[in-house]
This record gives sequence, structure tokens and C-alpha cells, in this order.
Amino acid sequence: MQYFHRQVQLWGEETQTLLQGKKIAVIGSGGLGSSLAFALGASGIGEIHMVDFDEVSLHNIHRQIAFKTGDEGKNKAVVNAAIIEQRCPFVKAMAHECDFKTWSLKNIEVDLIIDATDNLPSRAEINAYAKSKNLPWVYGSVEAFHGQVSFIEESSFSDAFKIVQKTPAGIAAPIVMHIASLQANLALRYLAGLSVKKDMLYYLFFNNEGELITQKFSLPKS
Repeated sequence: MQYFHRQVQLWGEETQTLLQGKKIAVIGSGGLGSSLAFALGASGIGEIHMVDFDEVSLHNIHRQIAFKTGDEGKNKAVVNAAIIEQRCPFVKAMAHECDFKTWSLKNIEVDLIIDATDNLPSRAEINAYAKSKNLPWVYGSVEAFHGQVSFIEESSFSDAFKIVQKTPAGIAAPIVMHIASLQANLALRYLAGLSVKKDMLYYLFFNNEGELITQKFSLPKS
């Protein structure tokens, strides 16, 4: 409890102990995934599954905070799982060097799935799997200086979004960390038993004058 002192001040020892029994899966261990690993890896969640088939490339490093030069060629999930356990010995982190479909066939029981992928078809797969397991999941996406986040429970991602293959534009590193932080806050509140607004899409962007705007939309129920 000394390690988690400031969180214990926030919600007490009973809730902190509750977190120790929770399990989550982070699908993708790149930009959003590595920021999520830092944001949630030291929170006291009992078990974190990091999933990614991809290896670190030089062009990843500026926006994927888990990696440094010299990590090129290493599997992203493996690097993130190691960092989580190095920072917090009270969390069990497992790396899965595979894509989401392969991970889903392992039938690992978790309390929450967090999307850290970078394409709509993968999110549609997460949505279908979550619905089949009656699991909530947290969606997040980034592009340029804007991003989206949502805690999805009763709504269907596939009904709300047109599922297409799309190459994203450039990405500023801070928006990646910002959206991952919002995802992590939603996840942590849910796992700790605090209230969470579900099936609401939050869209954050800078307008032409440089003002940060936040809009929200209710997602259709499936």
C-alpha cells in the first residue's frame, strides 16, 4: 500500500485491493499501447496482457514512449510488458507476440479490453469479440492533432462507424499520450467501481484558431 499511497488516499485500501484482482488486455503496444502501459502499468491492476505482432521501427520512437533508439527489431508487446513489471512488481504483465485474432483464440478471461490499434477493421474485430464475451472495451484513435475516445458497452462500434481501410495522416506525439491518458482514466474508474459515462464518443480537436474543442456524441445501441 505504500507504493500506491496516493491512489489509496484517493479511494482507500479496499478499492486498491480490488484492482489487484482485475485483468485487462491492451490490443496494440505502439503509440497508444505504450502510453497506456505507463498510465496503467503502475496502477495496481493485477494482470495486464499486452498484445502486438509488430516490431519497433525507428519512425515509431518519437510518439511511442516505451521505446528508445536501440530497440529497433524488438517486439513491442515484449518491451512494454517488461517495462510494466520493472516499474511495478505488484503487476503481472504478459506479452503476446501475435495479432488480435490469434490472441482471441486463446480465450483468456479479462475484465476489460482497451483498443490501442491503428485501423478500423481491427476495432471492428475487437467489437465483435467483446460482444461475444459480453465484455466492455475502451476505444481510442488519434490523427494529426485530434483524437477520439469512448467506453463501449451496449453500443456497437461497427454500427456507429463506417469500417474502411484508411492510411492515417501524420500524428503529433502529445495527442497520442493525451488520448491514451483519457482511455486509462476511463478504464481505471471502471475497474475501481467508480461511475463511467458509457457509449459516449468524445472527440477532441484544435480548431483553426488553436483552441482545444471537445465534442461528445451518444453512440447508437446495438
